[in-house]
Amino acid sequence: MDKPDVINHQRTLLHKIWEEHLVCEATGEQPLIYVDLHLVHEVTSPQAFAGLRAANRRVRRPERTVATVDHNIPTEPRGTPINDPIAVRQIQALQQNCTEFGIPLFDMDSSDQGIVHVIGPELGLTQPGMTIVCGDSHTTTHGAFGALAFGIGTSEVEHVLATQCLGQRKPKNMLIAVSGSLPEGVGAKDLALGVIRQIGTDGANGHVIEYAGTAITALSMEGRMTLCNMSIEAGAKAAMMAPDDTTFAYVKDRRFAPRGREWDESVERWRMLPSDPGAKYDTVAQISGSSMAPFVTWGTNPGMVVRVDESVPEISDLKMDRDAATRMLEYMDLKPGTKMEDICVDRVFIGSCTNSRIEDLRAAARVARGYRVAGTVRAIVVPGSQAVKRAAEQEGLHEIFKNSGFEWRESGCSMCLGMNPDILQPGERCASTSNRNFEGRQGRGGRTHLVSPVMAAAAAIAGHFTDVRNWRFQ
Repeated sequence: MDKPDVINHQRTLLHKIWEEHLVCEATGEQPLIYVDLHLVHEVTSPQAFAGLRAANRRVRRPERTVATVDHNIPTEPRGTPINDPIAVRQIQALQQNCTEFGIPLFDMDSSDQGIVHVIGPELGLTQPGMTIVCGDSHTTTHGAFGALAFGIGTSEVEHVLATQCLGQRKPKNMLIAVSGSLPEGVGAKDLALGVIRQIGTDGANGHVIEYAGTAITALSMEGRMTLCNMSIEAGAKAAMMAPDDTTFAYVKDRRFAPRGREWDESVERWRMLPSDPGAKYDTVAQISGSSMAPFVTWGTNPGMVVRVDESVPEISDLKMDRDAATRMLEYMDLKPGTKMEDICVDRVFIGSCTNSRIEDLRAAARVARGYRVAGTVRAIVVPGSQAVKRAAEQEGLHEIFKNSGFEWRESGCSMCLGMNPDILQPGERCASTSNRNFEGRQGRGGRTHLVSPVMAAAAAIAGHFTDVRNWRFQ
């Protein structure tokens, strides 16, 4: 007799969370999963609330929804008029909707206002084992805590508001194991760009990435958030990391974190989340952490990236259509063979949901201390939240930046995207710590290069890209 097949009961982190949240899986229909936390901002929510109102529906679990304003607001002193009528209408709509439907809102005058993917973790709303959604693609950030977190469309926002559930096809599971350790001067943003460089902007299509390995466990929570944030740029549905003692230490005692006996029980449950030994993945990629370097994008997607000590590639070396490559270089006003360190910048932006947390600002301030921004450069620093801003000011980081010639701003999405006054003018070139460098992303005709916070600060002072590994700290 043939021996019966041995059933593999080992499960990945993704599978554990998926099974825990699966509501039903009817034949021929998408599985329905329960949503633990729904994050809302002013841009993608107005139509969703209008749909509820038209159907005479209420919000199913308003206590599971949290809203903030971030995309459209000015980062100049609070009270600065908003001149864009569309932005005004969107913010007013969110204020009205949150009042009408009983949803907590961190508004412009709130001491807890900030970028949605910054305030979720810092308030302790984001916790291991959760399912988290938001009408924003960089919701993947929250996967750093061992949560299944992903962006959704406007119609899906309405569906979650109405039902607290969401129809989703179960994604494939991809393991990216990063061995070794990151070299000095190389951070999580460089690792993110290095991963995208290696697997491509579509390398994780249809997958949820789980990051593992010694280089990953060595990252702080803020570094882990940066890496998960950028994973959408590799095509991933979401990205995750197994929760560990670093995770628990970050979450503990935050406002919405469990307390007392509930905390102990939560940690005990969270320790069961990491993937089981022998669990199977659909795709596996191995990456050496020691091979990473400070990276700079040269094109118009995050995969068009080279080390700072390299040059703009030759068109013949690119795995893309020649005409498309030519158009990309024309848009960026770059020639093949140009050394990255010879490229001058007009603007520098340190901020966004990728790199606006306190560790990012500390790292940038360490580079800026004792130097002055180059005379031709305009550089701004935008904290990711009011809490980050307060912490930075308590440490005196704002004075370091201002003394060096950087502008110190209020919290918001700012120059990450052209939806507020912080935009590039046509032809301006920017070293940016944000997550996307598409054509017009930071303003019509603007040219964006993605870099880490330390690389951005060094570029502001040098007036051009420079290898921060050679930086002389003061």
